[in-house]
Amino acid sequence: MRIAIVTGSSGLIGSEACKFFHAQGFMVVGIDNDMRSYFFGADASTQPMQNKLQRELDNFKHYNIDIRDTRELEQVFLEYKTDIKVIIHTAAQPSHDWAAREPFTDFTVNANGTLNLLEFTRRNCPEAAFIFTSTNKVYGDTPNFLPLVEKETRWEVDESHPYFKEGIDEHMSIDQCKHSIFGASKAAADIMVQEYGKYFGMNTVAFRGGCLTGPTHQGAELHGFLAYLIKCALSGKPYTIFGYKGKQVRDNIHSVDLINAFWEYYKNPRPGEVYNIGGSRHSNISMIEAIQGIERIAGYKLNYTLSDDARIGDHMWYVSDISKFKNHYPDFQYEYDIERILSEMILSAEASMQLSKRRA
Repeated sequence: MRIAIVTGSSGLIGSEACKFFHAQGFMVVGIDNDMRSYFFGADASTQPMQNKLQRELDNFKHYNIDIRDTRELEQVFLEYKTDIKVIIHTAAQPSHDWAAREPFTDFTVNANGTLNLLEFTRRNCPEAAFIFTSTNKVYGDTPNFLPLVEKETRWEVDESHPYFKEGIDEHMSIDQCKHSIFGASKAAADIMVQEYGKYFGMNTVAFRGGCLTGPTHQGAELHGFLAYLIKCALSGKPYTIFGYKGKQVRDNIHSVDLINAFWEYYKNPRPGEVYNIGGSRHSNISMIEAIQGIERIAGYKLNYTLSDDARIGDHMWYVSDISKFKNHYPDFQYEYDIERILSEMILSAEASMQLSKRRA
């Protein structure tokens, strides 16, 4: 039987991967210990998704393991060995604000945890595809030194710059910049993923994501801006935008589209690759534009304030150039644009709020 190991299996990307690979006939081994509730509080807990996966997927087995626990983690690999065909590693401490509170926790989860998974893959199933969700934060604040132009609702790169047409590609340096503690820990993991591919010849890939989003995202103030923005708009909770006049731009990729990209890689893996992946020019939005979009689509007016204090290492403008990935995997196509993403997430948030009211 083909085994897919998914770390962070109850999170946004992990749960989408579990459902997808289960539908493809894999037995799915989920590894998740709900550290998201530790990072961001009970409201961000992934326990409900874990329960849902266990209830709805017949061929799914959950392991409540911390990826820093080498003894327990290794036992999973020893149990399944070469039946493991793909490892989808999404478990992480995902917030660059939170990382500064507990650098040891951030680094050991993001960097050491990734090394543990790579090494157990090498020892037990070296032919498997190892898919890692990296981040655009490996580029630090370098994107902020692009020639940016202030528009009415967004920052935009100058039209004369090579990045204007497609976005930021993989040639951008990750050196000589301020990464945030989170960006540094993810960069360490990213490089190690590449190295296991190039040094050991393993089928490893680092996908440097923009904003990863979707209706199952448990958005929190420190992570998951679009989900949390919608939650605040629907509930009437005040929202603070930190810096850049609310015109900072993010490219958003739906979890379904990201998993489709993972599937393309799995079918034809390339050792030690790295790809920028995100909504690209196809799906991007500024904070102000997102607020306007929520009001236009559903009538919810967000109560927000603008702070002059930008978050350390935050990007003013980031749009992923996915040309390299598309060149290697031409069958990949987006299913979601930003309008469809917003509409789906609003409907999901409305349904969740109604359910909470009925339970209350």
